[in-house]
Amino acid sequence: MGGDGQPGPPRQGARHRGGRRRRRHRRVTDQRQVVAVRQIRHRLDIKERVDRIYEIFPILETRSKQIAGTLSGGEQQMLAIARALMARPELLLLDEPSMGIAPLIVREIFRVIQQLNESGTTVLLVEQNARAALKVAHHSYVLERGQIVMEGLAGELLDNPRVKEVYLGG
Repeated sequence: MGGDGQPGPPRQGARHRGGRRRRRHRRVTDQRQVVAVRQIRHRLDIKERVDRIYEIFPILETRSKQIAGTLSGGEQQMLAIARALMARPELLLLDEPSMGIAPLIVREIFRVIQQLNESGTTVLLVEQNARAALKVAHHSYVLERGQIVMEGLAGELLDNPRVKEVYLGG
């Protein structure tokens, strides 16, 4: 725009048509190079994400050629979490990640949940294994028949006599 509010002359190297500027000298090969650079960056980003997943769950790298349905229950749970992490979520929702899996794998999954949270991912965890959940949580809610009956800092609930008696087995 000129100083008087009127449109000024089009910039050199561009034509003005119907309110849009077009570049006169851009070649098709220039556009292909831009697309190619973007694709390379995208592939590198995906590779970095996959490498990060393999750092978190090394067993998945050794099973990478295996059909997902043939993985153990714990490995399938790890794979489900890994797939969610590929999107780099700010909030990760986990519903019963320990259900039906071996205690050793449960410990591994809760270690990863804690690590994710410490690295900045917010985790909303729904879990019946109250002891494991309270050990990794910051704030917790206790539900009975769909109603919140208690809430507070996880450490306080872990030390609460009623929580110990009813939910943690004494």
